[in-house]
Formats: sequence, C-alpha cells, structure tokens
Amino acid sequence: MHSPPGHSHRILVVDDNPPNAALLEHVLLAEGHQVAVAADGVEALDFIAEHPPDLILLDLDLPRLDGYEVCRRVKSAPATRLIPIIIITAQNAFEAKMRAWELGADDFITKPFQCLEVIARCRSLLRIKRLVDERDSAEAVVFAFARVVEAKSPYTHGHSERVASYALALAAQFGLPQDQWETLRKGALLHDIGKISVPDAILDKPQPLTPDEFEIMKQHTLQGARMVESLRSVQDAVPMIRWHHERLDGGGYPDGLFAAAIPLMVRILSVADVFDSLASERPYRGPIPHAQCLQILRRDADSGALDADLVKCFCEVVAAGLVSAVGNGSRSLRASPQRALATAGGPQPPGHDPAASPGQPDTRYGAF
Repeated sequence: MHSPPGHSHRILVVDDNPPNAALLEHVLLAEGHQVAVAADGVEALDFIAEHPPDLILLDLDLPRLDGYEVCRRVKSAPATRLIPIIIITAQNAFEAKMRAWELGADDFITKPFQCLEVIARCRSLLRIKRLVDERDSAEAVVFAFARVVEAKSPYTHGHSERVASYALALAAQFGLPQDQWETLRKGALLHDIGKISVPDAILDKPQPLTPDEFEIMKQHTLQGARMVESLRSVQDAVPMIRWHHERLDGGGYPDGLFAAAIPLMVRILSVADVFDSLASERPYRGPIPHAQCLQILRRDADSGALDADLVKCFCEVVAAGLVSAVGNGSRSLRASPQRALATAGGPQPPGHDPAASPGQPDTRYGAF
C-alpha cells in the first residue's frame, strides 16, 4: 500500500472502536505495511481464513465473537497458529492478561497505548515471523528460534547450546544410540522456545515469582510444543519441549507425568537443563559452583525429581573431564559427546554440604 512490493507485511487490526482502529491503521501504514481492519470477531476470522496476515492486533471486547475466542481459534489451528497476536485492550486486570497468554497471545498492550510501543512490538514479532517464513529447513528454524529465545534475556545467552552439549555428552556416556543424538540435540535447542511468550518482566525479575507469575512461566512448555508441533521434521523433539519440567515423582508440569511415562531423552535433557540453570548467572543470584551444582543434582535424584542413574552418569562425565570450561569468565561448561563416547567411568566428584544449596528452586530456568 505505502511501500514497494516485498517490503511490507499484511497486518490485521481487529477493533470495534473506529478512532482506535483508525489510529492503529495510520501508524502501521506509515511503517509501510498493508493494513486491514475488522470490526468484530466473526469478520476477523473470515478475513484470516481468506488472507492469512503476518500479524494480528486484537482487541478483547468485540461484538459477535470476543477477542479471547478469536485468539483461541487462531492459535489452535495448524495453518494459523504461528501468526503472532498482540492483544490491545482497555482491560488491565491481571486475569485478562493471564487468560490471553494461556490462549496463545504473543504480546499485550494496554489502552491508551503509545504509538512508538506499538511500532516496536510489531517490528519485533514481525522479525520473528519473517524468520519462520524465510527458513524452511528444520535446522534453520531450530537455530533461529533458539537465538530469538535467548535474546529475550541477557541471562539466557548460550543456555540452549550449552544444554545441548551437556545432553549429548551424557547421552553418549549413558549409551543412548547415536542415531537418536540429532533428535536430542534439536529438543535441547528448542526446549525453551515457548519463553518467547513469557514477558521480559517475569524472565528478568530479580525477586521470587508470585504464584500468578509462575503460572505464566509454566505455560512456556505448552506454548513451545504448540509452536513447533506442526513442523514435521522436529516432531520427535516435541516431548522434550513439553515435558522437560516433568519429575519422576509426578510433581512436575505441565502433565504431572510419573517415571515410566517420561521418555529417556526427556530425562537426559532435564539433568542437563537443571545443571546449566544452576551453574549460570541469573537475575536473582550469581552462578553456583559446579561442585555444589552436582550436589544439588544428587539431592534432586534422591528426592525423586531426577533420574538417579543419569545424575550419577553425569557426575562421572564431569569428573572424567569430558566437559571443559569455556572462556569469557563463564562458569559454564562445554561438553563433547565424542569424548564421552570414547571414555567410560571415572571417579565421582567430592560431595558438597546440601545445606549450602539454594533455599528456593530455580523455577524460571530449569531447576525444580
């Protein structure tokens, strides 16, 4: 409309308030986008079915069909679930935001809104959408999404890659068939992809999360599984994305699975994820020394959270030098599955006083 072909995106504004819709349309047209406006939920769904947009700006208070139902239908349909949705509404109750996020909304802006904020959030989500559209191969999608997730917080830089390395080293040492390593690697790289939907204020909060905030955080497992389950080449990784916070004693989430129901690759990923979460700096604490991290892993295995055989094997991997320190002052480790496969056994590291472990679980970044 207002830009050369190929340089604009199709954006749907769904708002029954003509002044608000006109303002959003003006702002987005000025950005060079093609803009369509729908005044109710039924009209919006009809347009989406005929002309799937690149981004939807959605009011919640709509006639005929409210924004919640529009969001639910868009995010539950395989053909449209990857279309990003920004909720724009006068409802400022925390319950409204939680409900919208649970239905799959990608962002939330409260009226009266700032035009610059709308532009910035649209640009961010359109950038993610473009990555999905432009990169068809599973490998490209995996790495693009992993980078996008980690870019949301300075504290998660390199987390998925490190978890993938630890998981592969543990898998090799434990004897997981090598033809399953690639699936494990993809699952590790994608396991936190659902955190794209978690607000930065929660990811980077230096204080403990409230119960409501933790409920939002827990949704990243479901959101992540939903985001990639339509990609045929990574469907085998979906259980790792959905279940990496499950516990063998049934106390995990989102499905409360017990031991036998949790696949081996998910258990391997959980050990690697918890270790890196503990060993890395977080907004509410510094990195925990590796010896103490291993002690916490053993404690979690003793309590029934983690697989005891895998924890013991991971401790052997660390003690045998099958992981090595990375540079830049990081206290994290880089693992080599080839070295792990070639070397077996090794003494366990010395124990550490359990009383020195953190008093609160690291619920944001992997630990139980």
